[in-house]
Amino acid sequence: MALKITSKIVDYAVVKPDEPAKAPEPAAPTYVEMHEKLKRPEFLEGSTYKIKTPTSEHAIYVTINDVVLNPGSDHETRRPFEIFINSKNMEHYQWISALTLIISAVFRKGGDCTFLVEELNSVFDPKGGYMKRGGRWMPSLVAEIGDVLEQHLKRIGMLEDGMDEHQRAYLEQKRAEFTSINAPAQAAADCDDSAEAYPAGAQMCGKCHTKAAVQMDGCLTCLACGDSKCG
Repeated sequence: MALKITSKIVDYAVVKPDEPAKAPEPAAPTYVEMHEKLKRPEFLEGSTYKIKTPTSEHAIYVTINDVVLNPGSDHETRRPFEIFINSKNMEHYQWISALTLIISAVFRKGGDCTFLVEELNSVFDPKGGYMKRGGRWMPSLVAEIGDVLEQHLKRIGMLEDGMDEHQRAYLEQKRAEFTSINAPAQAAADCDDSAEAYPAGAQMCGKCHTKAAVQMDGCLTCLACGDSKCG
């Protein structure tokens, strides 16, 4: 009986009866090739974010412009296209200009640009970081630019928030419980301009680097991200 082969045979080997079969070699990795075909439209929608650090008297303004793909259809999506960073402080002008050019080039290449958030957040200033209003620690100015990018990507749907509705409801409940138990101390904290959202005396959370970890139900719990030492 003759057999007709209609497709290419791959991952085969001839072995002797007493010889164990060898595992096929792993397939070569697939690379995604990206092309820079999209030209800049005359009009782009964007958002501007303000960064105010304790290391400078001048604020930094980060503008991220988005391109809208398939507008008016069921497949309408927003993707970042370019970024601009401006400030009266000229101390960081050189590397900020280079950073905006590189990030904008990555945006225009298309594909997944969310990796930029982790890369920027992992930059540490050798002189030390600083504490933002509200008690969140930033390791560097570059990391705060990465934080702004993360906020923007979440707004346009390229990144998930990280917490579902049940987790948010749980955190709101815990914040309300802690506030009711520690009402006098919380009232004093509300009068302090340096504390925006979290109780005075809260500890630094090792996960989100926010001074929002408080002792609740015999366990250290972060009121910002929900991380708990009790699991």
